[in-house]
Amino acid sequence: MQSMDGKLVISDVSGPFREPREPVFSYDYSIQRSTWSTPHGVRVKISIPDELDVLKARLLGPSTGSPGQQLMTNKILSRTIADWKVRIAEAEGMLAARRDVMVAPFVGPLANLFVKLEGLFEADQAAIREDIRKRVGI
Repeated sequence: MQSMDGKLVISDVSGPFREPREPVFSYDYSIQRSTWSTPHGVRVKISIPDELDVLKARLLGPSTGSPGQQLMTNKILSRTIADWKVRIAEAEGMLAARRDVMVAPFVGPLANLFVKLEGLFEADQAAIREDIRKRVGI
């Protein structure tokens, strides 16, 4: 992916990782702008009880399925949430500087950003539900 206008380009994503001593999943993004000489890392944390479980319950209701289906559902939804959080962080100017960044869960001091996360969720929930139905069978 190339950009000549300084726009954010995501070159790689890895995860999810289960953070020790925290109820979160995290993803590591490698981001680049044409004005930067090297890519920079962004770790995006998704709170399991405050973000993932809340949006999953809204999306699927009291979810059923095998442990494997639950694992795949969590993986799909947590990656989608992480991608949304990168978009929100970029819009908020959190990724403008050339440095490694950690995007924390949208609770506590960042709780005001959860509303923006909900907005993206509302706009995309039908597509996500269909993706989960096709890939997981729930």
